Amino acid sequence: MRRGPAQDAAADRIGRLYDRFAGALYRYALMILADPAGAADAVQQVFVARLGNPGTAIDDDERYLRRAVRNACYTALRQRRPNVLSASDAPLLEAVAAGRDRPDERIAIEQAMRALPAEQREVVHLKVFEGWTFQEIADFGGESINTVASRYRYAMDKMRERLS
Repeated sequence: MRRGPAQDAAADRIGRLYDRFAGALYRYALMILADPAGAADAVQQVFVARLGNPGTAIDDDERYLRRAVRNACYTALRQRRPNVLSASDAPLLEAVAAGRDRPDERIAIEQAMRALPAEQREVVHLKVFEGWTFQEIADFGGESINTVASRYRYAMDKMRERLS
């Protein structure tokens, strides 16, 4: 089946969106799911769905894609069997510049992050690694700022306990 110019233009636009946002969306999904394969699946699912419906107008592509990935991740978490965690040893955190990376510290932080519930990992990721404010996280997740701040505080307490 041949595509027309409109479909080609839409596919090109979505390809550019993928090139621009896929890496950050994958890291975000990885932090929520703590599962590299699941994170890749969530991002792919979102872009495939977007390709299937390219004509829908979206005001803020990044916000739309991030919300769609978040929804796909939490759907995947709900579909997992209870008490079954990912067996993946793939890293959640990226190494810093050569010579500055402390693998022992990174591994300890990663293990502490994996021990957190997904909601707390998500807040830590958005706050620490992406620099969002509690208000921005609350607005994005449709939750109260107090809920977001509490998740962050609980996460930091749990991580401090595990790392001490």
